[in-house]
Amino acid sequence: MAESRRKFDQEFKDGAVRLVRETGKPIAQVARELGIHDGTLGNWVNAERRREGGNGAVSEDERAELARLRRENAELRMR
Repeated sequence: MAESRRKFDQEFKDGAVRLVRETGKPIAQVARELGIHDGTLGNWVNAERRREGGNGAVSEDERAELARLRRENAELRMR
């Protein structure tokens, strides 16, 4: 017999999205920790980005931070 579909309340969804955004962990890892499918969590994260008006483009600040982190990683690898 087919498994019934699980329902998640908005509080759970918001908390899961917050974990992804604040910890920087991959969606798949957070989903595993919460016992949910990574595609489900990915949908929630994307929906939140759309609600915030984000088009998925990286902001100038995010681009600068990414460049800084890449330089830092390169330096650490050389040690």
